[in-house]
Amino acid sequence: MTDKLTEFGHTFQVKSIASLMKEQTFLEQIHDILDEKHYDSDSLKWIVKECKKYYDEYRKCITLDVFKVKTNDVENDVLKVAIVENLKEVFRHLDAPDLDFVQDKTLDFFKNQTLKSAIIQSVDIMESKGDFEQIKRLVDDALNAGTERNIGHEYIEHIEDRYSETARETVPTGWEVIDDLTQGGLGGGELGVIVAPAGVGKTWVLAAIGANSMKAGKHIVHYSLELNEAYVGLRYDSIFTGVANQNLKYHKDEVISEMKKLKGDLVIKYYPTKSASVNTLSAHLKRITTLGTEVDMVVVDYADILKDTGGSKEVRHALGNIYEDLRGLAGEFQIPIWTASQANRSALDEDVIEATKVSESYQKIMTADFVMSLSRKVEDKIGNTGRFHVIKNRFGPDGMTFPAMVNTNTGKMEIHKGKSFGGDEQQHKINNRDNLVKQMLASKYEDLMND
Repeated sequence: MTDKLTEFGHTFQVKSIASLMKEQTFLEQIHDILDEKHYDSDSLKWIVKECKKYYDEYRKCITLDVFKVKTNDVENDVLKVAIVENLKEVFRHLDAPDLDFVQDKTLDFFKNQTLKSAIIQSVDIMESKGDFEQIKRLVDDALNAGTERNIGHEYIEHIEDRYSETARETVPTGWEVIDDLTQGGLGGGELGVIVAPAGVGKTWVLAAIGANSMKAGKHIVHYSLELNEAYVGLRYDSIFTGVANQNLKYHKDEVISEMKKLKGDLVIKYYPTKSASVNTLSAHLKRITTLGTEVDMVVVDYADILKDTGGSKEVRHALGNIYEDLRGLAGEFQIPIWTASQANRSALDEDVIEATKVSESYQKIMTADFVMSLSRKVEDKIGNTGRFHVIKNRFGPDGMTFPAMVNTNTGKMEIHKGKSFGGDEQQHKINNRDNLVKQMLASKYEDLMND
């Protein structure tokens, strides 16, 4: 029956154990994924377990003499008899002519058994918890079992890879000063985080990065966890046209005209807050890539309100899990991911937001490759100013602060070097924002008095 269910029955399993005892190279190759639970009977499980234990201790294949000693220590007489019988069979197959074939198929055997186990566990989970996320994880892990064949970057052999133009393919942010700092933007497998308090403009910054990348011919997927798809689309419309959100309905033709100029593309997907996990995003990306949609970069607005599947009860641990999973997602698809994180309340009064102001979990900073904060006081919002501060940069220097023009009506954003014409002009606006507010309030008061 086992043979029919798995296509890798008793004889195959015995021959695979014979290979483990005969070929040390084979044992070394599959050591990391070798697990006695893959084998059907308790006696075969015991033999495999001892094979692995012996190799772990002595770095060589176990011998018949060792097995004789270890078998004597088995207290269960029924199990002992079964072990002896199976060992005799194993040794009869040590010189079998098809062992090479068995070795080639052993990985398929492990995958098959892992998937079978996952399906059985999934039924139990469905009946008890109905946790689809856990079921998906089990099945995905089973399907990917043992698929990693790359041993890593071989330093001497792969020197050309390190110096090729494609060694790190990046997606630019569109802001020269940031692209210079990151050596071209974020690359595949990398995570960038925008840190800002509520209401400062995190969503606009993420949309601006997405829009700038589209202008560069990139294909973007934007996940929104707060705003619906149409509303996010309107923000992109404002960025491309320079028309304020509330006035777009009068400028539809202009939006269409600007869209025709774009080299890249955009998919916007909305998930209600805490309804989606990183696994949800992974499943969606797999689905759209299967349908032929190219993905160069992902925007997640924003990671703090994703659902943690790790089961942590503490917020800081849950957030740490989410950011680790998100960077794992970037690695899985070899694309850059941009997201945002909430800063704590005290950051609202800060001219420059440092790492200590990141809400809840410092693991966010530890996990990300590039972290940049946006600070905007009330005066900044009135004057369309702000400051971007580089908290972490895995690709170069950090700790710099740049004056910026930030207009959250049109989504227009410019980040300047401090010692440049644009930077000096923007810094002057920031330095004089208090006077600007006073002038605006005085003008408003005068208007009220005249009325």
